[in-house]
Amino acid sequence: MWFQVILAATAALVLAGPAAGGMAAPLDTTQLREAAVDVRPFQLSDDDDWIGEAICYGPHRDGQRPGGPGPAADQILEDLRLMRPRWRLLRTYGAAETAETILAAIRADSLGMKVMLGAWIEPERADGDQGAPDAEKTGANERECAAAIRLANAYPDVVIAVCVGNETQVSWSGNRCSPATLIARIRQVRAAVTVPVSTADDFAYWREPASREVARELDFITLHAHPLWNGRSLDEGLPWLDARLAEVRDAHPGATLALGEVGWATDRGTEGNQGRLIAGRTDEASQTEFYRRYRAWVADARLASFWFEAFDENWKGSDDPHEVEKHWGLFRADRSPKPALAVE
Repeated sequence: MWFQVILAATAALVLAGPAAGGMAAPLDTTQLREAAVDVRPFQLSDDDDWIGEAICYGPHRDGQRPGGPGPAADQILEDLRLMRPRWRLLRTYGAAETAETILAAIRADSLGMKVMLGAWIEPERADGDQGAPDAEKTGANERECAAAIRLANAYPDVVIAVCVGNETQVSWSGNRCSPATLIARIRQVRAAVTVPVSTADDFAYWREPASREVARELDFITLHAHPLWNGRSLDEGLPWLDARLAEVRDAHPGATLALGEVGWATDRGTEGNQGRLIAGRTDEASQTEFYRRYRAWVADARLASFWFEAFDENWKGSDDPHEVEKHWGLFRADRSPKPALAVE
């Protein structure tokens, strides 16, 4: 099988165990697991309150972007205070830049929020992880994983899970890497933390038989399912979502699922995939109605579900101000609330 060939070619990574300190031990990343890991539960209760209705958080404001100017500590604290009345659990996407500022602010301000901490993973070889080694991206992955390990262990009162990789396996991903690279990084992180570990990907990947090799490495599966991107209308959105969840459950019997992204944008452009694939209305009234229905759905489903996303992020996508990637937030980029936030 092509997967075994790629996996066997991956070098073993060296890392320290959860105890930290001492000599690092080599990890064997050359063998597929025949059975799932001994699963660590994804705890969604805090002080007897269910915190599974959660939010995705990208902290970058106008003039900021990952790898460039970033938010100041007071801006992050402002965001957390805006989110805290509605959400106790948030998801981040990277560990090496602003994550520690987020975690430290939650602790210092006694906000009582929890975090699913992301570690951003990219292909470590050229040509979709099939070509020559890419030292820069390999180093970036190492920094991300090292930061995720350090932060998960330093903030056990805040970090309740680590999500290693975001949309790295689905066919259309812009940062698609080999299963071997992803599995090696998952094993690296999971061996050095005590919290549950996941990876996030599109529902279409998790339906594939090939996804089982990755799923065996995880404590729970994080899937993305966007009705809007899949041509659904407002009325079709939640029935479509239920069907996709059922398909992933059928593909992974007994696995714990978390819905890592679902949302409804308030604007879109007319060019490219957004013009071709999106059929539902993209305005604030439609987002408000979908969010109202979604909140009732989450309360009934009791499934960990991360709404995408808290704030509009104008750095994303093209220069077109209508670009859909800029407009998924429940708050605008200037931190003013959209009408959906009036939904009880």
